[in-house]
Amino acid sequence: MVGRVVGLLLVSLGVLVLLFAAYAIWGDTAVVNAHQDQMTRQLEQQWAREPSAPLVGPDSGPSPVPTTPRSAPPAGTGIAVMSIPKLNKRWAVVEGVTTQSLRYHPGHYPGTAMPGDEGNFAVAGHRTLALFFNLDRLAPGDEIIVETGTGRYVYRVTNVVIVSPTAVEVVQPVPPGEHAGQLLTLTTCNPKFNNYQRLIVHAALDG
Repeated sequence: MVGRVVGLLLVSLGVLVLLFAAYAIWGDTAVVNAHQDQMTRQLEQQWAREPSAPLVGPDSGPSPVPTTPRSAPPAGTGIAVMSIPKLNKRWAVVEGVTTQSLRYHPGHYPGTAMPGDEGNFAVAGHRTLALFFNLDRLAPGDEIIVETGTGRYVYRVTNVVIVSPTAVEVVQPVPPGEHAGQLLTLTTCNPKFNNYQRLIVHAALDG
């Protein structure tokens, strides 16, 4: 009798754990998506009130390089909308990589280049279903599109690597194995559901 009760308790506990895990994955995804939609709408409405931005990509000729680096906005401020067609994903990117900044959005590493600028526009994101979960599917040549109030920048993936969490050189202006120019780097945890490595996606402006 006691064994049966213990068994039922263990089964019930297992069900509760599974339900909690499901909520943590799917419930959190719904919350993140809602914040993403809100931030994206706000950015697009803001940009619509500003002068039209030039297209920067494969059909626009040489991409302009600002003569002076643009200063970053306050932490948590929306700065860009990033799309990856291959993954059918679109995210609002905010300034900063604090826990609060990364809760619902990919975040721009302070001190790295802004979109389209000379240097490395580096962005971190959690390895969750709503964010960078399938970043490992990217391969050289895949497009990453970054839209801002001043331009639309089309980058193409140049390399996908796995490094240790201490490999901070991946967000330097010229990461190892890359050439100087207008670059983009995405970073996230690796493997999925763990964080003892980092998955890195490097890309260069296609222009």
